[in-house]
Amino acid sequence: MGNRKYEFDVERALFLTVLHRLMVSGSDRSAEQWCRGYAIEGIAEIELHHLYRAMAWLGEPLPSKKQAGATPFAPRCIKDLIEESLFAQRRDLFSGLDLVFFDTTSIYFEGQGGETIGQYGHSKDHRPDLKQRVVGAVLDSRGRPICCELWPGNTADVKSLIPIVDRLRARFGIGRICIVADRGMISQRTIAELQKKVRDVRYILGVRMRLVKEIREVVLSDPSPFESVYGSQQTSKDPSPLEVKEVQVQSRRYIVCRNEDQARKDVADRQAIVKSLREQLKRGDKTLVGNKGYRKYLKTPSGGEHFKIDEDKIGDEAKYDGIWVLQTDLDLSGKEVALRYKELWRVESIFRTIKSILANRPIFHPCDETIRGHVFCSFLALTLMKQLQTRMSERGWNVEWERLKDDLDNLEEITVRATGKAFVIRSETRGDAGKAIQATGVALGPVIRPLNEP
Repeated sequence: MGNRKYEFDVERALFLTVLHRLMVSGSDRSAEQWCRGYAIEGIAEIELHHLYRAMAWLGEPLPSKKQAGATPFAPRCIKDLIEESLFAQRRDLFSGLDLVFFDTTSIYFEGQGGETIGQYGHSKDHRPDLKQRVVGAVLDSRGRPICCELWPGNTADVKSLIPIVDRLRARFGIGRICIVADRGMISQRTIAELQKKVRDVRYILGVRMRLVKEIREVVLSDPSPFESVYGSQQTSKDPSPLEVKEVQVQSRRYIVCRNEDQARKDVADRQAIVKSLREQLKRGDKTLVGNKGYRKYLKTPSGGEHFKIDEDKIGDEAKYDGIWVLQTDLDLSGKEVALRYKELWRVESIFRTIKSILANRPIFHPCDETIRGHVFCSFLALTLMKQLQTRMSERGWNVEWERLKDDLDNLEEITVRATGKAFVIRSETRGDAGKAIQATGVALGPVIRPLNEP
């Protein structure tokens, strides 16, 4: 905070905001009311405007001499220093970021979206009528949050990957990186940038099979056999079936992966859709156009007024059953590449949580700084959640987060006064609440204890 003086406890204001995001999410205004029902030390004097000022401080740009490594879309801010400090604290746990996962989401504003951040763009929330911002999150191979980035809402995913990669090395002093990202991050220009010697970045990128002609017509038509990695599941704990094969197209290396169980499901789903579609067509076709599941299998005959089933499309779709395609420059076997990419699936639940926590609405903040701080408080909430889950997992306790929140919320204390004495009575811990508190290193103490009032 430099030499500035605040008339309130900034740390307590931020802690309250982060705790609120972690437990219930919602607007910052609701946090001020929510906290009154809980025993949170040091927040008695915290008011709503303190929360706003604390978030604005987090999102405040650093001086110009400390802007080295900023992306084209956003300045370096105070929140970046906190991320880098958190990374340094656990630096001894791993030597670098040999494998990182990157994903983005768009989140819309009810208000104007600040001075520059709120922009119209491709809305993943299906709200093109509202301004939005784009939030990117980076996780390490253990699913631990490394950093989050915030860009104007008209920033395309494919444009954000290269600045993120460059920032990772500059900010965290790491060497070689292998980045794993899903469909939407890939373009020939992106790959060319990743492969430049100055970056030394390896990649495993998902491919949009239906949109890339080379994939549709060359890669998926390759006749070479698949190699079995995992067979059919015998128990629910067995890994999912997996077959892979490598297809080289000039200098481009593709790994085609197939899951037989998923292939059978895709066939069954398509057959069910087509069967229902045939029945609907007998009753009329006007209501079918708005249904995406139906629409992909329909065509309008030349000169005709009615839709009919596109049999060629049904046949084409079969080539994608249970299939996904990767592009990589890693010097590993196809099996190893596929298994590394599957780690992205393993942390997808974390990404879903990220999007749930980061998507706290409504957001009416008029300033870019406060918006950046608002998003970063959500990132800190995710960091705390992951740390608690890790500590519990190390003790063999794997719990569902939503259920754990309910268990913790049911932990209460009441003060009872009788015969001139006061006692605090604590409720019994329910479910996994006791395990969570134990994992943090906190001792609850006795159920009944005397209250030493001043």
